[in-house]
Amino acid sequence: MTLYVAARSGQVLCGTDIVVAAEKAGLSYGYMSIFHRLMDGRADSSPIFSVANIKKPGSFEMSEIQTLETPAIAFFLTLPAPIAALDAWEKLLPTAQRMAELLDGVVLDESRNALGRQRIAHIRDDLRAYDRQHEAPPISKNTRW
Repeated sequence: MTLYVAARSGQVLCGTDIVVAAEKAGLSYGYMSIFHRLMDGRADSSPIFSVANIKKPGSFEMSEIQTLETPAIAFFLTLPAPIAALDAWEKLLPTAQRMAELLDGVVLDESRNALGRQRIAHIRDDLRAYDRQHEAPPISKNTRW
């Protein structure tokens, strides 16, 4: 699952602005030099989702952050996540929207089209189906025991 926050036409996202927006949105900088939403903010937990630069190599090198310019950043959710897929999405979406607001950018879907209500509803439906399909099987109730 991927979303993008892209700069408006003719503009770029600046590294220092990305860092400030990420911190305001509750993201932590870490592994692979990218940002992550962690379970309960614990550095020892698996990320719920991560945010990378779309320019190769995808990282945000803090030694070069003052000069970093990029057309967009990518929010990605890898399934299975440490929480239910729909719950992870419900954390990812408002974070992407908040960062777009802070960076004066736009949120795009995985095809890099503007993310609208209909697409959001479709993604939620897909993730509900994923969660149902990957539920733990019910514990068998054997009446002979």
